Amino acid sequence: MEKFKNRWEITKNWQLTFPILGVVLLVLTAYYFSRRLLHFFNLNNTSFEWVFTLSVSIVFFYIFLRISLWCFEKLKNKWIVEYRWQMIAIFIVFAITGSTSLRVGRPIMRHLGITQENLQPIIYWVLYIVVGLIFYQVFLVIFGWLFGQHKFFWNFEKKMLKRMGLGFLFRKL
Repeated sequence: MEKFKNRWEITKNWQLTFPILGVVLLVLTAYYFSRRLLHFFNLNNTSFEWVFTLSVSIVFFYIFLRISLWCFEKLKNKWIVEYRWQMIAIFIVFAITGSTSLRVGRPIMRHLGITQENLQPIIYWVLYIVVGLIFYQVFLVIFGWLFGQHKFFWNFEKKMLKRMGLGFLFRKL
């Protein structure tokens, strides 16, 4: 355990919540993907269902873990953080924000009467992405604050909006 704590620069026990939450979310994501694959191959309600789900979940978990660790290595010099465990919190915030912004955007569009049935598909998807992007900006700062990474995400937000041509929103008058 000490080796793990040293690798991720964990100095207090409460900081272990981020790696634990990260692993739990990876397990849930692997399970979700394996269940989707199960339904794609019409193996649900068969004798192979749980064997398939368990084995494919383990494979997906391993793949997602390797990808995550590879991303940590690539970004450790680019993202300025005090401790390595903060990168786990940042990854979790990005995952939750992306999922939440699109999940919130669809019902709001439906409430406004914007559906695929009453619009051309291209216009619908462009609006869906724009609405999702608006919520993404807001949720990024909110979830960043909730996970104790407000400074990182506020700077990230300003940088992203400047690249989108909206940097004038942050100029001092």
